[in-house]
Amino acid sequence: MLKQIEGTANFIKDRITLNPETGIILGTGLGGLVDEIEINETLAYDDIPDFPVSTVEGHHGRLIFGTLSGKPIVAMQGRFHYYEGYSAEKITFPVRVMKKLGIKHLFVSNASGGVNPEFEIGDLMVLNDHINLIPNPLIGKHNPAFGERFPDMSQAYDPTMINAVKEIAQNHSIKLQEGVYTAVTGPTFETPSEYKYFRIIGSDAVGMSTVPEVIVARQMGIPCFAISIITDLGVPGKIEEVSHEEVQKVAAKAEKKMTLLIKEMMKSV
Repeated sequence: MLKQIEGTANFIKDRITLNPETGIILGTGLGGLVDEIEINETLAYDDIPDFPVSTVEGHHGRLIFGTLSGKPIVAMQGRFHYYEGYSAEKITFPVRVMKKLGIKHLFVSNASGGVNPEFEIGDLMVLNDHINLIPNPLIGKHNPAFGERFPDMSQAYDPTMINAVKEIAQNHSIKLQEGVYTAVTGPTFETPSEYKYFRIIGSDAVGMSTVPEVIVARQMGIPCFAISIITDLGVPGKIEEVSHEEVQKVAAKAEKKMTLLIKEMMKSV
């Protein structure tokens, strides 16, 4: 896989004019941040050698290179999921490529279901920990070039960036939750009993992404920040039938707040 990663990274380097320092993975309904990026180049996923292609509605498929708050970035407009049939290794392939491109921080966003009874639909939750129920992307033959065989995950999400976003949210009067995100395979939304189980084991929110990318980033020594939009509730008495379309609508409504937070955070990385 190392040769594929290096080949893909070299292909990209030949077609871009800046050196990105921060990688951003945009999740469901969260594409509005693209409007804030001063774009230099874009590359469609299907034009990039060995790159996966997003198959989910609401996920575009391109890498965007440019500046955000004056900082050079690469943004993935469209991510990959285990439920699409990709291996955990393939899902995280772009993160390894972004490391080869020079990123020093990773920002990740997603839409998730809230299981904390204090949460409301439309809340933003900054991740301070996770529970992984998706096959670990580090399973298989180890390549020392990627980092430790058994990487430490005691601080999967960077405390300095968490503190920074809390201060930004307070300064802009933005309600911000904090909690534990549980990653599941999907693609079904959860049953009431599954929601109850996730809450019992310590979850505040549940979703189908983010954690594989963070695990790989941490193995490679990249500090990570992740934030969720709570698009539905898995709380007894508040559970309603949910669809992917509804998730996108709620995410779109909360998009402006999250965009502001990330723009401001970029100034401090």
